[in-house]
Amino acid sequence: METLSKKQTLLDRRTEEEQKLAEEDQKLMAVEALDRRNNWEPSVFYSLGKESFCFVGHDISIRESIDTYGALIWPGCVALCHFLENNQQQVNLMDKAVLEIGAGTGLLSIVASLLGAWVTATDKPDILSNLTFNLLRNTKGRTRYTPQVAPLTWGLDLDRDFPQPSYHYDYVLAADVVYHHECLEELLKTMHHFCRPGSGTTLLWANKIRFQSDLKFTECFTGNFNTAMLSELPQEDVRIYMATAK
Repeated sequence: METLSKKQTLLDRRTEEEQKLAEEDQKLMAVEALDRRNNWEPSVFYSLGKESFCFVGHDISIRESIDTYGALIWPGCVALCHFLENNQQQVNLMDKAVLEIGAGTGLLSIVASLLGAWVTATDKPDILSNLTFNLLRNTKGRTRYTPQVAPLTWGLDLDRDFPQPSYHYDYVLAADVVYHHECLEELLKTMHHFCRPGSGTTLLWANKIRFQSDLKFTECFTGNFNTAMLSELPQEDVRIYMATAK
């Protein structure tokens, strides 16, 4: 009985430590959400609730909200937008079918649309209203294809809502989708669903590395796909990966 009691005490202490780490990570994310301006990027100008960008020769105005992480613009998104704009020979999105998972404010999907892609932007249902607003506001009359918006909760009803091979995409984009949350396994499952052997799909993932869990996910990611690091921004701790199915 004494041994069992000691084991339970150790488990309780470990749980308390994990909870403290989770709370600290959440605090760090909250601080970044309030002071997340990308100072390294001179083409970004901030006013309350709105950010303005210039990509692919177009002014882009993004409506944000601090109510949810999904309604904010994060460094990985801006970095991937710049990469796509400046490396069009390496990653040619013209007339390609592109899916973005965790699209948030829609900036990355907007840039992909301006680069000639047929884009489907996805996120959780409560994000879609602001996402749709930003997409329509910044692509109407500017793009070859009208971007589409669809609900997608990572790991949930993928075979029902996005059956293969009917829903095939040349590229899957993901930016700053890895942070301290409890859906990392579901995220990896979603990546596997769209980027599977024989699909010919290329996955582009950009992320700021903030927490130990980010590094653990990166290890899982590089272990599950054929990967190459396309770019690294050390000052911002942002990495951009290209991946295909093993």
